[in-house]
Amino acid sequence: MTDKRFYCPAGTTARGEYSTFVDPESAGWGYSSLRVLELEAGARHELATGDSEWIVLPLADSCTVVCDGETFELAGRRSVFDGVTDFVYIPRDAQVRISSDSGGRFALTGARCENRLPARYGPAAGVPVELRGAGQASRQVNNFGAAHVFEADRLIAVEVLTPSGNWSSFPPHKHDLEREGESRLEEIYYFEIADSHGSPGVGYQRVYPSGPDRATDVLAEVRSGDVVLIPDGWHGPSMAVPGYDMYYLNVMAGPSPDRAWLICDDPTHAWVRDTWAEQQVDPRLPLYTAPAQTTVEER
Repeated sequence: MTDKRFYCPAGTTARGEYSTFVDPESAGWGYSSLRVLELEAGARHELATGDSEWIVLPLADSCTVVCDGETFELAGRRSVFDGVTDFVYIPRDAQVRISSDSGGRFALTGARCENRLPARYGPAAGVPVELRGAGQASRQVNNFGAAHVFEADRLIAVEVLTPSGNWSSFPPHKHDLEREGESRLEEIYYFEIADSHGSPGVGYQRVYPSGPDRATDVLAEVRSGDVVLIPDGWHGPSMAVPGYDMYYLNVMAGPSPDRAWLICDDPTHAWVRDTWAEQQVDPRLPLYTAPAQTTVEER
């Protein structure tokens, strides 16, 4: 059932120093991009941002980002399962250098845009950690680049952590029409699944058509480094199998000048939301919280 146009196993989109490289041309759409940069200790990488804005987000370890002569130090984290990270926004039409003394893995979430905003540092302490759902639909969302949290021109990006045995992105929802209460957004899911007991992690992702004119249809077994592209359609659930916690990075952008994440639930399953009021959030959540903000005197 998995359509290979929309499911990209780890390594299949690699380009140069990027283990993952998805741009509008390769995805067949207009806006959303994702790159995962892997640097050896002491290495550096240079790029021109072109017609897109980007957020550099450490997935593992720390890095230094220089954008048009301005330097940003990112403390990063050991892994996506260990904590919230700081990040940096870099605008379109900029020259950027990313280096890492220790080496590491860094996501570049991008969106084609029109307006050039200033480069900015995003502290880990400023990332809202949200708990969504309840019961076995409980999940954690790190809203570092959410539309209501961080200013960008078109880019929306968040991290979702789902404890083992839970389902997230549920009820299935879509955002493929520009209309009242729904925004048209192309979306990328990038997965990392925690290993456990010496075994590599595994999960599952479902996407299915939202109408007779829609063709996106995916039922994929996903592992660390896999990518699912969602140009349209109902998407969900994202299934964390028992024993293995799931992480995914969502990157979204679209044609609307109003940067907003407005979704429509599949009416067949929308009733599930009504059951959450009678359930508790999974007590394993949050897996972690953002560090406390410090004052100048405390630094």
